[in-house]
Order: sequence, then structure tokens, then C-alpha cells
Amino acid sequence: MFDKQVILAIIKAMFTYTTKVRLHDTDAAGIIFFANQFKFIHDAYEELLEKKFAQGFQAILKGTRYFQPIVHAESDFKAPVFAGDKLAITVKLHSIGKTSFSLEYTLKRAKTLVGTAKTVHVTVDQKTRKKIPLPSNLRRSLISISK
Repeated sequence: MFDKQVILAIIKAMFTYTTKVRLHDTDAAGIIFFANQFKFIHDAYEELLEKKFAQGFQAILKGTRYFQPIVHAESDFKAPVFAGDKLAITVKLHSIGKTSFSLEYTLKRAKTLVGTAKTVHVTVDQKTRKKIPLPSNLRRSLISISK
């Protein structure tokens, strides 16, 4: 059994983004077109950067010397969703390395798990396009959303 403080720390560390499923996101059978599941998780990633890291894409592109491209992405459909459903997308740090990090996402409709995903990002220098070590401020921000 988990200690109450551990549970509170885990909840505080997670980042959750909510969105509404639109008609163009799914079909009549409730199957999300796979690219739309990636759209949902990327929207959550952008919100994470802005809300939790206080650094949107514009700030990264214009105010830093690095990019964080996604070099691998995977997702799994778990249950149907329909137009009008509200989704909660939780983002957590999955792993962190010297030059890369991976995020994991869970997509839920109320308490029902409807999808999962993972993205792997590599930090690259804007000019040389070569991998660079994760900047310390980015590393700290990522650790703040760890499991």
C-alpha cells in the first residue's frame, strides 16, 4: 500500500490536459483515426510546455539554442470514443537520458482507458542539427513530471 504522501506527490507530478472529441476525430463506430490520437497527445505536449514548463514552442524556437524533435512515436487504441466525449490526457516522464527523453500518455474518458501513447524526443542544436545534452532547465522541468 502506498503512503498518502507518495500518492499526493505522484498526482502533483502528473500533467493532465482535457479536450473534447470532435466529429472529425472519430468515426461512427468510435474508432479514432490513428493520426488524431497523435494530434491529441501533441496538443497535450504543447500545453505541458506552456503551462508546466512556462515555455511554449515560440519561446523554444526563438529563445533557446535547441529543438526537441520527436524521433519515435507509438500509440495504442484501447476503447471507442465518440464525438462530444471529453478526454483527459495525462502526461508523465517515462525516461530521461543524456540527450533524450520519453513521455508516456494515457487517454481516458471518465475512468475508462481509451488509449496510450509514448513519444521519444532528442535535444538537437538549432544550428548544427546534432544531438546535444539536455539543458539543465529542461532536465529539471522533465523531472517535475516524473512518475
